[in-house]
Amino acid sequence: MADLRSQNNVILAGQPPKTLEDFDPPKKPGRNMYAIACATLASMTSVLLGYDIGVMSGAIIYIQKDLKISDLQVEVLAGILNLYCLIGSCAAGRTSDWIGRRYTIVVAQVIFFVGAIFMGLATNYAFLMVGRFVAGVGVGFALMIAPVYTAEVSPASTRGFLTSFPEVFINLGILLGYVSNYGFSKLPTNLGWRLMLGVGVVPSVILGIVVLGMPESPRWLVMQGRLGDAKKVLDKTSDSKEEADTRLADIKGAAGIPENCTDDIVPVPKQNHGEDVWKELFVHPTPAVRHALIAGVGIHFFQQITGIDSVVLYSPRIFAKAGIKSTNDMLLATMAVGFTKTIFILVATFLLDRIGRRPLLLSSVAGMIFSLAMLGTGMTIVEHSDTKLTWAVALCIAMVLAFVALFSIGMGPITWVYSSEIFPLRLRAQGTSIGVAVNRVTSGVISMTFLSLSRGITFGGAFFLYASIATVSWFFFYFMLPETQGRTLEDMEGLFGNFGWKFAEFKKKQQQNHDLNKEVRGEANGNGRGQIQLGTNRQS
Repeated sequence: MADLRSQNNVILAGQPPKTLEDFDPPKKPGRNMYAIACATLASMTSVLLGYDIGVMSGAIIYIQKDLKISDLQVEVLAGILNLYCLIGSCAAGRTSDWIGRRYTIVVAQVIFFVGAIFMGLATNYAFLMVGRFVAGVGVGFALMIAPVYTAEVSPASTRGFLTSFPEVFINLGILLGYVSNYGFSKLPTNLGWRLMLGVGVVPSVILGIVVLGMPESPRWLVMQGRLGDAKKVLDKTSDSKEEADTRLADIKGAAGIPENCTDDIVPVPKQNHGEDVWKELFVHPTPAVRHALIAGVGIHFFQQITGIDSVVLYSPRIFAKAGIKSTNDMLLATMAVGFTKTIFILVATFLLDRIGRRPLLLSSVAGMIFSLAMLGTGMTIVEHSDTKLTWAVALCIAMVLAFVALFSIGMGPITWVYSSEIFPLRLRAQGTSIGVAVNRVTSGVISMTFLSLSRGITFGGAFFLYASIATVSWFFFYFMLPETQGRTLEDMEGLFGNFGWKFAEFKKKQQQNHDLNKEVRGEANGNGRGQIQLGTNRQS
């Protein structure tokens, strides 16, 4: 015993004495303000879509009065921009690989600027549709590039927080659109709606200038062989020097550049310039790429097919159907929708990297199912009642606010975060653009059919339908989307490839529980035999 004590004293003598600080858990890195600034500037381009959705919800009331157009023309006018986004989002993937992520953002602002001028100066329905086309292409560019740039510039510790910024600014844009509606609604009808649409040139000009001060994406720089420039950006956007070196090594490996290449400018293998990307996505995908593509497309599809744009775009109509008759009151209630969405999306940004993608997404969709079902119930009661039921009107308003809140805290931001981080580097721009394209097409279909759908199966029936689709989406997310929290972008490919991953995980847990129970029963039986044997010996 004395020898052991003396040996311990020798060991401790060779070490510095420990203090209380040595036993503290490792400190988490603070927020990287440079990365936050870059993500904020890039994500502000999403204001364009949000503003268009928000402002169109009120502007169509006055456009219909001024231009004497039908409900069908209103549906087309409101939803067609989402289909035009398809052109922009598909073109943005290849464009961003060609001229870079930053200059693609500038292109988006220029295109939307032209579209906003056309809409503001429109003298008839056809002229207005031309403006919608041009603006839609610009919005498609912005929607695709913002989450890609943000994901590529963000450190892993805050990627969920930062990549949710595009959805934050979409919601801010919607709120600004609602405020614009209310502010310009006091003007003459023929002037008010033109100012509502035309004022969209202001953010596009500001953003087009400001983004020029942003650095280029480090992953795009590596794809161009500009390792020196990429290292400078990574040193500024990483939480530590070690993380910057690790990120650079991972990106080089994904781009096919040997790890021992340390020159500032290096040649890049030809296949990394994107010529075979579409074949790898659709013709000869690996199991991991196929799984990621289905997950990315699926989450974008279900985000829109569950009816969020119907609620946001036609909220004045919904409130009118629920019993609010004054246009001023409808616009005020619509502003409440915008405030609710903005507040809850801000809450979501702080939860993504703490709670994880899956728990937030699944709980968000579960809440959406409940609120849509209750909204359908409230609208059905209102539609079948001969008198105004104040409690039913209040229920409808409360459920609209609950629906947008629950959407904004999970489904809204996670769609953009998840789809921008699951594709390998060589496929990221095009893979994300496919997801955005599906998102906008689905949104366009929903937006251009809601009024017709509500006439065919009633407003209540439309929301019951959305609730049913949301239920299907919950099961899709549960079985198809693995958790990505805390993973580096280059590590994502290892998560995908096994479509039955959730079943395999469940089966593995069952087997572990079975083995544990078997072991416990075996120990219990062993102890029991020992006691009997001991008693027998005592009797003899």
